[in-house]
Amino acid sequence: MNRRSPIGSEAADPDARRLAAVMHITFFVLLSASLTRFLLRHPHHPATPWVIALAVTLALLYVLGPVLGPDERTAAGGSATTHRIWLVAVIAAWLMLIVLAPSFGWCAVPLFYTGLRSLGTRSAIVLVALLTAAVVAAQVKLRPQTGFDPNLLFAPPAVAAVATAVFIHSQRQAARLRNVIADLVRARRELAATERRAGTLAERQRLSMEIHDTLAQGLSSQQMLLQAADRIWDTDPATARCHVRSATSISGHNLAEARRFVHDLAPADLAGGGGLDDALRALAVRETTATLRIRFHQEGTPQTPLPDRLQSALLRIAQGALANVREHADATTVALTLTHLDDQVVVDIADDGRGFTPAAGPGGVRGHGLPAMRARVRQLGGTLTIETAPGEGTVLSAAIPLEPLS
Repeated sequence: MNRRSPIGSEAADPDARRLAAVMHITFFVLLSASLTRFLLRHPHHPATPWVIALAVTLALLYVLGPVLGPDERTAAGGSATTHRIWLVAVIAAWLMLIVLAPSFGWCAVPLFYTGLRSLGTRSAIVLVALLTAAVVAAQVKLRPQTGFDPNLLFAPPAVAAVATAVFIHSQRQAARLRNVIADLVRARRELAATERRAGTLAERQRLSMEIHDTLAQGLSSQQMLLQAADRIWDTDPATARCHVRSATSISGHNLAEARRFVHDLAPADLAGGGGLDDALRALAVRETTATLRIRFHQEGTPQTPLPDRLQSALLRIAQGALANVREHADATTVALTLTHLDDQVVVDIADDGRGFTPAAGPGGVRGHGLPAMRARVRQLGGTLTIETAPGEGTVLSAAIPLEPLS
């Protein structure tokens, strides 16, 4: 397979443009030096006019290189044929020159570069070999009187081989580097897309936990209260109205939660600035009913204000735990305890209900509440433990370390 030479990306590579400029300048310097040498040594040679004419023709043809030479944007199109015709014309003029004046063989060095950047790698190597053979023949013709000279026979091919190998190797290394950069850019884009997807999933999880611990639990409480009011409306209207008032109060609290939830604010119970202990105390009062008594107890005092994330998480966990007690435990008493330790904060919710099998979840059905609690605790580097058994009540404990949050 005759792959195209890596050269040809000068438009996008400043180093390639500088190398091309050096080679072009070198060509004209060598051409001028060879012509000057010929005129100084053979001022009255019969071929002098032809040498001058061919040198000028070669220079004019070479000047067309930037216009007709290889270009990454057009070499694959129809102008590739024009490039090859131009290269053939340049080499033909040079070959005629070295037949008349072998000293022009030095111009082969920049022509090597021209061939490498104009042709496919294999074609360019063949061209370099032919140019080298022409140089060797010209040098042997120039010095026939000296006899056999190994340097004339072996030095030009060796130099050409080394120069070509280094040149192609450097260009292939540059191509590999471009591929690595492209892979890195692609990997960075894929990583950004992955991070966006992970962020979307994390936000969905956060939204599901917030909805479960606020709106869903509040709606569940309202439904239970309204159903209870409906059952006793005719027999005990006073208690039924009390249930309706409680449902109205919960509805108002849920409305405030929904508004703060939309604006991504702290829970409504924390909005007053009283801290987690006041929020849990208010939660215990609000959730206490005629059939369920919730007692709040605090142990210790925080040495520094607790981070908002920690307070919100523990409050949401307490709300979810109390909702499970209310819906599934059939308990009469709940102890809600907040404990401030030196290195962590712990919230315990203990009820005297009927308990459950941990593998099955409260009510015998795996729901969203416990996974949401575990997710909140895990995000803060804490632990969630549940001690329960059928008929023996339940103790849920959420412990959040203070060190990572400080």
